[in-house]
Amino acid sequence: MTDVTLLPATELARRLRTGETSATAIMEAHLERIRMREPQLRAFAYLDEKVALAEARAADARRRSGTEPGPLHGLPIGVKDVLDVAAMPSGYGSPIWADHVPRADAAAVAMARAAGAVVIGKTVTTEFATREPGPTVNPVNPAHTPGGSSSGSAAGVAAHFFPLAYGTQTAGSILRPAAFCGVVGYMPTHGAIHRAGMKVMSESLDTIGALARTVPDCALMVAGVTGRSLGDPAVKPDRAPHLLLCLGPTAEQAAPETLALMEHVAELVVRAGAKVTRREMPSIVTSAAKAHPVVMNMEGAQALAWELTQHREQVSNVLREKLETARALPADALREARDTFVAARAAFPGVIADYDAVLTPAAVGEAPRRLDWTGDPAFNLLWTALHAPCVSVPAGSGPNGLPLGVQIVAAPGKDREALQWAEWVRHALS
Repeated sequence: MTDVTLLPATELARRLRTGETSATAIMEAHLERIRMREPQLRAFAYLDEKVALAEARAADARRRSGTEPGPLHGLPIGVKDVLDVAAMPSGYGSPIWADHVPRADAAAVAMARAAGAVVIGKTVTTEFATREPGPTVNPVNPAHTPGGSSSGSAAGVAAHFFPLAYGTQTAGSILRPAAFCGVVGYMPTHGAIHRAGMKVMSESLDTIGALARTVPDCALMVAGVTGRSLGDPAVKPDRAPHLLLCLGPTAEQAAPETLALMEHVAELVVRAGAKVTRREMPSIVTSAAKAHPVVMNMEGAQALAWELTQHREQVSNVLREKLETARALPADALREARDTFVAARAAFPGVIADYDAVLTPAAVGEAPRRLDWTGDPAFNLLWTALHAPCVSVPAGSGPNGLPLGVQIVAAPGKDREALQWAEWVRHALS
C-alpha cells in the first residue's frame, strides 16, 4: 500500500472526501514517521501523540455524524511556535515564556480547525521568530541549518512529519527555510491571514503563510483558512509567462551556486516557452530593502518592551544588542523608514506591470554548514517589505548536495497569479 505520508495534501484531501482513508489512519502514519526521525531532526517544540490522535478521531467522528467536511478535513498541520494553540505550551522560542499555556487558539489556528485541519503539534521557531536558532537540523544533512525562523515547519514538511505547516515571515522566515529544506514556501499578501494570537515582532512586516511539499498544497491550505479563491495551480495556463529576472539590491551577496542556478533556470523556462527580461528594480523600490532593518528592529524593540525590561538577561545577546541599538535611534527614523515602505509599495505594481511575475533567488545559496545561524534573508526582505505574495519552489541542489530554490513574486493582491506561475516554473524545471 502507498505510504500516505508521501502523498501531497491535495491527494490526501481527495481520499478523505471519498472515504478511501481516515484522519486517524493519516495521523497514525505521520506519528510513526515522527518516531523514526524526530530524535535527530528535533522539529517539534511540543508534541503529544495522544492529543493528536484524539483530534484525528474527533475529525472522523464529525464526518460520520454527517457534518459537512471542511476543505482541510483530517489533514495534519504543524503550527509554528509563535502562534498560540489552546492548551499547548507557547514558548515563542524563548525561555522567558517556557511555562506559558494559552487558553485560546490564534486566529490562524482557529480558522484552520474550522476548515477541518488537525493540529499535530507546535514546531520549533527561532527566538521570537528572529535570530537565535532552535535545535532543529536540516533534514537533508543534519550538519547544516534548516533555515529560520520557521525551522521546525520547513524541516517537518520535508521529513514528511505533516503535509502542511504554518510559518511566519518578517524578513525571510518562510521562503529561506523552504529553499534550504527543499520544500515549497508561500508568503501571501501581507494581512491575508489574521495575526490575532501571534507573538508579533513587527507590525509592518510580520506575515503568516504556509509550507508544504507542493504549490497546490500551499494554495489548498491558505484558501481553506481564508476562504479566498486561489485557483488550482496544477491546471496548466493557456500560455507561458513573461518573467522579470531580477537578482535584487543584494545581488553581490549571491553565492556562485545561486548565480549559476538563476542562469540555468532562465534557460529552462525559456525553453519551456517563457519570455524572460532581465532588469533590476528602481531605487524607489529597492530603498525599502535599506529601510527594512530599521523597521524590523525598531518595531521589534517595541514589541518586546516587556521582555527587554523585565527579563533582559534571558533575551539572547544577539537579539538584545540589535533591539537596544534600535531603541537608541530617534523616533523619526522609524517614521521615515515606514514612509520609504509606503513609497516603494506604491511604485512596485507599476514597475512590474508588463510582466506576469518576478523570478528571483530564494536564498543566498545552500544552507550554511552550521547550526548557530539560520542564514541570511538578503534575497527575501525586499519582497516582504513590499507586502508582495511570494512562492519559493525547489530548483535543484548545490555543490554540497543541499537544496536550492527560486522565488516567484507578484504584485500585492495577485496571490492567485503568484501561485499559478510558481507551479508553471516548477514544472518547467522538472
